[in-house]
Amino acid sequence: MSPNLLEKEAHAPKLAQSIYNALTTAASRYENHSNQFSSLFQMSSRFVSFPESITGFLSELSVNNCTLRFLSGAQCSSGRGLRFPRTRRGRTLMCSGSNSHSWNVPVLSSNEVVERLKLVGEGKQLLAMYSSVVGGITTDPAAMVLPLDDHMVHRGHGVFDTAMIINGHLYELDQHLDRILRSASMAKIPLPFDRETIRKILIQTVSVSGCRYGSLRYWLSAGPGDFSLSPSHCPKPSLYAIVYQKDFNVDRIGVKVVTSSVPIKPPEFATVKSVNYLPNALSQMEAEAKGAFAGIWVDNDGFIAEGPNMNVAFVVNGGRELVMPRFDNVLSGCTARRTITLAEQLVRKGMLKSVRVMDMTVEDGKNADEMMLLGSGVLVKPVIQWDEEVIADGKEGHITNALLDLLLEDMSSGPPSVRVLVPY
Repeated sequence: MSPNLLEKEAHAPKLAQSIYNALTTAASRYENHSNQFSSLFQMSSRFVSFPESITGFLSELSVNNCTLRFLSGAQCSSGRGLRFPRTRRGRTLMCSGSNSHSWNVPVLSSNEVVERLKLVGEGKQLLAMYSSVVGGITTDPAAMVLPLDDHMVHRGHGVFDTAMIINGHLYELDQHLDRILRSASMAKIPLPFDRETIRKILIQTVSVSGCRYGSLRYWLSAGPGDFSLSPSHCPKPSLYAIVYQKDFNVDRIGVKVVTSSVPIKPPEFATVKSVNYLPNALSQMEAEAKGAFAGIWVDNDGFIAEGPNMNVAFVVNGGRELVMPRFDNVLSGCTARRTITLAEQLVRKGMLKSVRVMDMTVEDGKNADEMMLLGSGVLVKPVIQWDEEVIADGKEGHITNALLDLLLEDMSSGPPSVRVLVPY
């Protein structure tokens, strides 16, 4: 039935009676579920008058211009149900099956989509984004989008990395860049550009953003193409990068961690910084539900592995030795490796006797003199409790604090090998 015909027959007793009978049946079916009848579809124009009011429904329904007032929880009394035709505004209202609900979903123009995306992006401090798909940089948060057919989106075939922006410098950019290239190789993602071009794009994106304190995050993807599993129909891989504002507040207060019950990734995947962070997210959620800061994974051999997005380290042997678990089966943390280098200064000062990377059991870790988390998101974070066991005297350790001081100094005045000046 066309909209014009429906409009002409809007007051026809036969049509009104049919609608009335169907809605009465639906209302009687669900009269005990009044909480389901809360959302109303708003419509305006002419009205259909019913013989009498229906419990749970408004007595009037507007038909023209699709502005029917109708409770969204009500289902149809028959398999086919009532179906109202598409209007000139592109909206369709239907009740089409015993398990479906009524919806009035707008069909938006491109301008309307952009306006809504601007509302979504408000207050998120997204400063600039590069996309190889469009071949440029944008500073409009509404334009910071990805194609849904990108295999990173619907298949998780992508890798990523990050770099801190500290006082107009990118901290450990080259170290993180080397790692994402290794990850891309392991994920069988070809590079869209050579290393130097990618590096220049990342620096320029930060420059355009004007951000002096924040974070740069970037991805390499199999690219857009189709929705199949194989990337064989993806014309070329993609590079995305985004810059966002972030305050780096130093927190020296010790935290609690728990042993994660979420299965650890096998080494072949744990050593790749891929976008598949579902186990990591579940581990973090589990820890937070237990009132802890993070979860700690233990590998299948019973050795300490890593946290959901940070490495872990210990001070043992009477506070004389810094020990980290091996990186063979976990992600090689750039901050953790830099901390190992910086810790040599404490050895020269006599505060530490040695720095080692070795296997450690959970018992060894819980009996340590100090415990800490290491990562670009936490820097050097003291841990004072693991599960129910208090670490040493339950206070933040002096070696942990000393390492944090060294890292902060390195971030603000370290050598050019770890600090890349951004040309704003």
